[in-house]
Amino acid sequence: MSGHNKWSTIKHKKEKTDAARGKIFTKIGREIAIAVREGCSADPNTNSKLKDVVAKAKANNMPNDNIMRSIKKAAGEGEGANYKEVTYEGYAPGGVAIIVEVVTDNLNRTASEIRHIFDKCGGSLGSTGCVSYKFERKGVIEIDNEKGLDEDELMMLALDAGADDVESDEEEAIIYTDPNELSAVRDNLEKAGCTFLNVERRMVPTMTTQISDPELAAKVQKLIDWLDEYDDTQNVFHDAELPEEEEEE
Repeated sequence: MSGHNKWSTIKHKKEKTDAARGKIFTKIGREIAIAVREGCSADPNTNSKLKDVVAKAKANNMPNDNIMRSIKKAAGEGEGANYKEVTYEGYAPGGVAIIVEVVTDNLNRTASEIRHIFDKCGGSLGSTGCVSYKFERKGVIEIDNEKGLDEDELMMLALDAGADDVESDEEEAIIYTDPNELSAVRDNLEKAGCTFLNVERRMVPTMTTQISDPELAAKVQKLIDWLDEYDDTQNVFHDAELPEEEEEE
């Protein structure tokens, strides 16, 4: 078990509304487009990045028709927008480190709007590298602990599958892997009968910044929410450890 209290910081929030689900599908569709372009293949069996995105799509209950439509569109000559992946780094109120990963077809527009969100919420957009040293890139697999395995059993299952670490509660578990081993670990867990809630690569904080003041926590949460709701945003990572009532919806 890792010594860092990451569970409350990055535990997956379930999206329940149709609008939220549609937004997730749009984000995954962009990831598929980039995976096909970068991997020069529309076949998940020969394109490991695409295979990982497809696994993420299925974990988020994206219909197979939607997945195949996104792959075919990405593989089409001259179809779709010319998306680029960009990462922004900055600080929320209280010195909380923020990393925002976006996919955009207009770099100038996105940079201006991300800066505006930081400024509007009392944060500050920084330069590349200003906070990324506080995070590690990890493969992260969230599984439904439907079998009711205890922590030791989950740890053995994950380690046997090639994982590095596990954090769990009675309902689900987060399994950490080397990002380059994500596909292999996921395949091994799938063979072991695991049900996935999410599969992706994340920036995981090496340490957390505890925010106990409710007013400050609300300001931090507001910035995180605004960034997450921005249309071009794919992922928002932070090192805040917020009061429980601020973390849960």
